[in-house]
Formats: sequence, C-alpha cells, structure tokens
Amino acid sequence: MAATDFKDYYAILGVSKTASPEEIKQAFRKLARKYHPDVNPNNKQAEARFKEVSEAYEVVSDPDKRKKYDQFGQYWKQAGEGFPSGGVGADMGNFDFSQYGNFDEFINELLGRFGGATPRGGQQSYSYRPPTGAPSGFGGFNDFGFQDAGAGTSQDSEAAIALTLAEAFNGVQKRFSLGNETIDVRIPSGAKTGTRLRVRGKGQINPMTKQRGDLYLKIELQPHSFFQMEGDNLVCEVAITPDEATLGASIDVPTPDGSVNVKLPAGVRSGQSLRLRGKGWPLPKGGRGDQLVKVAIVPPKDLSQQEREYYEKIRAIRTYNPRSHLNQVRL
Repeated sequence: MAATDFKDYYAILGVSKTASPEEIKQAFRKLARKYHPDVNPNNKQAEARFKEVSEAYEVVSDPDKRKKYDQFGQYWKQAGEGFPSGGVGADMGNFDFSQYGNFDEFINELLGRFGGATPRGGQQSYSYRPPTGAPSGFGGFNDFGFQDAGAGTSQDSEAAIALTLAEAFNGVQKRFSLGNETIDVRIPSGAKTGTRLRVRGKGQINPMTKQRGDLYLKIELQPHSFFQMEGDNLVCEVAITPDEATLGASIDVPTPDGSVNVKLPAGVRSGQSLRLRGKGWPLPKGGRGDQLVKVAIVPPKDLSQQEREYYEKIRAIRTYNPRSHLNQVRL
C-alpha cells in the first residue's frame, strides 16, 4: 500500500497518539467549529477538511475502533507498500488485516459503510456527508452526531440531537441528512435528556445482508435561562425580598403556559420550594407534571435613606434570634 493511502487521524486532529478522550473531543470541537460548512459556505476546501476531521473523530473517539485503527497502523508500517497475503504482521490481535487491499477498504468496514472490503482490483466509493444546510434552529454538527450504537453484526446507529426546552416541551419535527438521504423525524412533546427515539430502517447497511438497521435518536436538552429539569419536574428559582419572606406576599411566576400568581406564606425560607401542580413537564401517558418554584431571599444592595432607617429600627426592636441554638453546640 502506498504511504499516501494511510490517514494519520491523530495528525489530522492535531493530537498525540496517547491523547486522552477529553483531549480528542476538545480538538475535534475546535476544528469542527472552524471548518463547519455553515461557517464556510461554498468553501470546498473547508468542507473537505470538515469531513476529514469528522471521520478522524468518529474513529479515535471510539475505544474499539481506535484500538483496531492503531493495530492497522502497526501492520501498515510492517507491511510497507502492498498487502501481501499472510505477510509480516498480518494477524494482530486475532484480526487479519491482510484481507484489505487498501486503507479505504479497512476504514469503510470499520465505520460500517456499505461494501466493506472488496476483492482485489475491485472499486468502491463512499461519500461521507455530515449534516449540512440544516434549517433554522438545527445547529449542524452541534445538534447531530453519529456514533456506533452496538458491536458485532449490529447495524443500528445512534445519534445525539439537541433540542431547546421549547422544542422538547411542544414537540418538533427535525430534518437532517443521512448520506444521500434526507429524512424528517417528528419528536413528540415531553422528550427529556436521555430519551431515545427509534427510527426503523434508517441505520447502517449490513455489508453481508445488505439490510439496514435502525437509527436511535438520543435527546439532549439545551440549557434554559430560567427553567431547569430535575428528574420529572420542571424547576425554577424566584428571588423575593426580606419583607416578602417575613410578611408573605403574592408574586407572579413564569410557567410554560404564561405567568401565574403564587401566594408566598409568611416566614418562607430561602431554598424552600413551592409546588405548582400540573404546570410542569408533559408526561408520556398524558397530562403534566409539576413545576417547583425555589425561593431565594435576596437582600437589597442599595438602600434609600428611609429604607436604611427602618431596617435599623427593626434591628433595634427585633426579638427573634435564628442562632440562639448555637450556644448549645459542642464538639
């Protein structure tokens, strides 16, 4: 095999062969952002570089693929030019690398691309296309990335897809590219981080049976400025003033359906949660979960002269001491 046939994926990503998974991920993200087609429209060189970087990451980010790739690299160095059957180092780790006529045949089979190894002299082509030109709200490689979902003969694929909280709450239809194929997937309302959706017959093609596996979409929710998910509950934090905490008050709290008026009981504590029933996340069997409102007591930073005078009067006549029990504390 000619030296130019072998691709040094570590050099492509700009990392050492001993790089950790985190170092590899960081290097990929940096390069993917730099060369992504959405950032470089109509730039063929950037598109080719993005495909090369994506292919490199797909291999070396997976422990099993990385091991086989490293073993193939050792074999390539020993074999030099050409792949003589049964040549030096052909069998490494119970894997026969001499069955491949060139690097492309090896990598196509490693990545589950159709065709795998071809007979000597045969021809094979494969177009690696990461999703590009995605519609608004679908951020290309940040939203969708393929990885092998299983081992052995399984041709199922898994992809991570990022949704905003609004998309996940209401349900959304997403369009993305799978090779030369464009598919639309409807994601029902109520999806959460870790939710897996099955798309039948859209996985990889088995090179032996020519049948396609299934595609599994793994949902990841993007952070929201106000709402968070904690298990099945929708959670938010609302600031209140010391007088509202002491005397009680009625405050407006945002929910997915709009603001609702919530009554604060007198003496509410910072960190205490109030439950809004039926205002939370959509449930799989219908209905809604609850929204938890965490209270945070926030003292004012800038006091008017009158406010300061009243606070000083309250301090002077205050009878409650929240630290009185500390007198009994001993080691």
